[in-house]
Amino acid sequence: MEFGFYLKKFVTFFFEPLGFVLALFAIGLYFLFVDRKNLSKLFLSLSFLFLLLFSYEPFSNFLVKNLEESYPKYGYNKDIKYIHVLGNGHNTDESQPLSSNISSSGIKRVLEGVIIHMQTPGSKLVFTGYEGDTEIPNAIMNAKLAAALGVEEKNMILNPNPKDTKEEALFLRSILGGEKFVLVTSATHMPRAIMLFESLGLNPVAAPTDFHKKEHSGYLKAPDIDALEDSKMAIHEYLGILWSFLKK
Repeated sequence: MEFGFYLKKFVTFFFEPLGFVLALFAIGLYFLFVDRKNLSKLFLSLSFLFLLLFSYEPFSNFLVKNLEESYPKYGYNKDIKYIHVLGNGHNTDESQPLSSNISSSGIKRVLEGVIIHMQTPGSKLVFTGYEGDTEIPNAIMNAKLAAALGVEEKNMILNPNPKDTKEEALFLRSILGGEKFVLVTSATHMPRAIMLFESLGLNPVAAPTDFHKKEHSGYLKAPDIDALEDSKMAIHEYLGILWSFLKK
């Protein structure tokens, strides 16, 4: 299980923008050193052109909008008792406050989950997620933030073991079966998450957060590091959706 998990991460890296560009660049350098100048020029040029494309805001915005517009924001008048906040990245640097230990997307997920919980009497927050490269599971870190925002411990359910979305879904199925619940995750991740949860017989209601799409402001844009990150995020999700279809 561990080997397969890390192998998937390794292979995926080379299909995402940064890994893909670096692979093209490395191939171009190889051909340069073996004196295959035409092939070297081709691969080095491709690496440069793809870097520009992935860093071009209108292109990255197109990629994320197609994902983020799949589900509208949550309607807070619903009476659904379980709210599942999916795991995210974090660190455990004690020199930082809790608000900096949790990733930006994680803070938005937890905050959205807490807002829904506060407006839904009798509801329970479910946090899942393993420790990653740290010594404290993400589920516990997110629960600490929720507690700091006023959520009582008795209203939280934690599972520190799931390493990916599928394991999170399997855990929730073990406690809810087909009961309807609110699913909180990043808007780009929502289409893949909904697809996976429903394929396992669960009944999620989407509550997307952490949006990255931008209002269109023209095509004359310089390369931008945020656009590159948006492209990476979107392509990661498209690859996950493609993989889900191939496994059917």
